[in-house]
Amino acid sequence: MIIDCAGGTGDMARRFAKMARRAQERRGGPDAVINIIDYNAEMIAAGIEKGGEPEITWTVGDAQRLPLPDAYADAYVISFGIRNVTDIDAALREARRVLKPGGRFICLEFSRPVTEALAKAYDAYSFKVIPQVGEWVAKDREAYQYLVESIRRFPDQRTFATMMENAGFKRVTISNFTGGVAAMHQGWAL
Repeated sequence: MIIDCAGGTGDMARRFAKMARRAQERRGGPDAVINIIDYNAEMIAAGIEKGGEPEITWTVGDAQRLPLPDAYADAYVISFGIRNVTDIDAALREARRVLKPGGRFICLEFSRPVTEALAKAYDAYSFKVIPQVGEWVAKDREAYQYLVESIRRFPDQRTFATMMENAGFKRVTISNFTGGVAAMHQGWAL
């Protein structure tokens, strides 16, 4: 069982389903089940309408109060969604609660560039270019301004790793991408 929290319309879950099918074909064993959970019912409805893999289930739910039993999932993935919850610590505790012993937590999120030069360039790009592009392409400058501001409010890599440890995750690791513009945090429910 994989939880794709803040899974939206299921783009990541569809990739997980394909990978799980290939692994199942090679090794045998049970079929994977991927449970997409998203707070936004319209996103879930749009995902269902797109069609899906038979391994995918859809649930409207809050990352801070998951509608799942304890020790339910083998993995919990959240991609570019945890910065939008109102209480990140509560969401981390919930992720830990629903993982089986030995379960894995993976969070991919925008983060902080690791060099001062890249941080300055990225800030200039983020605050000037991204909202303008949002206005031109999506006709919604405010949504893209929110995106940039939400990224800046999100904790840096080390702080987020400490928050994960405080929620009960062990062997926490950080992998930076594009010089820290995005980071993947992993932890284990041990």
